[in-house]
Amino acid sequence: MDTDLKTRRTTPLNTPSGLRSEAVKDISAGATTLLADVFSLYLKTKNFHWHMSGASFRDYHLLLDEQADQLFAMTDPLAERVRKIGGTTLRSIGDIARRQRIEDNDAEFVHPHAMLAELRHDNTALIAGMRVLHELCDEHRDAATASALENWIDEAEQRVWFLFEALRGTN
Repeated sequence: MDTDLKTRRTTPLNTPSGLRSEAVKDISAGATTLLADVFSLYLKTKNFHWHMSGASFRDYHLLLDEQADQLFAMTDPLAERVRKIGGTTLRSIGDIARRQRIEDNDAEFVHPHAMLAELRHDNTALIAGMRVLHELCDEHRDAATASALENWIDEAEQRVWFLFEALRGTN
C-alpha cells in the first residue's frame, strides 16, 4: 500500500471545533452508538409499519410511518454533528450491527399490540441513551450537541406517549 495513502487513512481529522481531543473522542463514540440505535429503531419501526395488521391497521400503520420518518430525520444531523466536531461515524450496515443496543425483531408475526409495546420500550431506551450522551456533552461543554439531543429527547418522549396511549386499555 502506498505509504502516503496509509498515512491519510490513519491521520486524525483535526477539524477545528474548539473541543479537546478527548471530548471529540468521547462524544463521537457516544453519538455514533446512538446513531446505530436510531438506525436500528428506524428499521424496526418500518418493519412493524410494513407488517401491521388487525382492526386498528390504518391508525397504527400511519403512526409508525410518522415515527419512522421522525427517526430517519435524526440520522443525517447526528452523523454530521460527529463529523463537524472532528470525529468519524458509521460506515456500513455491519458497523451499525456491531454497535446497536436496540434489539432486532425478525419474527414472522408480531401481534400489533406487542409491536407497539416493543417500540415504546425501545424508544424509552433510546431516551435513556440520549440522556447519558447529553451528560457527557455537558461535561465536555459541547452545547450544540446537547441542544440537538434535547430536541430529540422531546420527540422520543412524544413517540413513547403516543405508543402508551395507543395501548391504553388493551391489556
